[in-house]
Amino acid sequence: MVDKKAYQNKEEIAWCPGCGNFAIRMTLQEALADLNLEPHQVLIASGIGQAAKIPHYLKINGFNGLHGRAIPVGTALAATRKDLKIIVESGDGDIYGEGGNHFLHAFRRNPNMALFVHNNQVYGLTKGQASPTSEMGMKTGVQVKGVTNLPLNPLLLALAGGATFVARSFAGDRKHLKSMMQQAIQHRGLAFLDILQPCVTFNKINTFQWYKERVYNLEEDHNPESWEKALEKAREWGEKIPTGIFYRKERRIFAEEFPQLSREEIYDPRERVYCWPELLENFK
Repeated sequence: MVDKKAYQNKEEIAWCPGCGNFAIRMTLQEALADLNLEPHQVLIASGIGQAAKIPHYLKINGFNGLHGRAIPVGTALAATRKDLKIIVESGDGDIYGEGGNHFLHAFRRNPNMALFVHNNQVYGLTKGQASPTSEMGMKTGVQVKGVTNLPLNPLLLALAGGATFVARSFAGDRKHLKSMMQQAIQHRGLAFLDILQPCVTFNKINTFQWYKERVYNLEEDHNPESWEKALEKAREWGEKIPTGIFYRKERRIFAEEFPQLSREEIYDPRERVYCWPELLENFK
């Protein structure tokens, strides 16, 4: 069994004390170790933001892309590096805002990777302005009279877009979060996990206590194979907020749609072979 300490590095962490990102980071370490994955077997791609610093704070293969552009990087890696577990991990502003177009189309393609979104309902790196998931009426340093836009529902978007795995968890319930992470990593296809992550500095509404009073695990009788039931649960928000696996199904993954990607390896790190010679003919 891999020791979770194998993922620790000496990078100084710049998150605010009490930030929900700490719990997510620790839980991810444990989830990967308990799946018996060594650090060199995993790659995390991220964009820009506080959540996107995750690859910096773990001893792991990491890639920081442009703001909102983590999903295309993850898609390419999932198609070509079949020897690695690919995780795309970033925040709600990065994935749902700047990267919203990539978020929508990723579900159509169904790349074989996990997508973890730290959803704190603000832009934490740039000092707390409203994000796509901020509640209407929420006042920030920019939206001084309150947010006027309807909040985005990422679960509904994922379900409507053809997602094969849709789940939600809460940073304040690490046991549940660990299970969701592990099931997402093991899913064959794009596994989307929205993680409710309180921001103790800029979001004084959606606090740990606020979530603890509302969050509940989906009942055992919830059928994750039912798309209609998943839609019904995804619309539930407010006094009760469900967490768990909303929907799960099997579908061909992105790489299977292209004969050029059907080889066991396109890039072989042992031999520094970047492309099979005969594959080059297909691109001429």
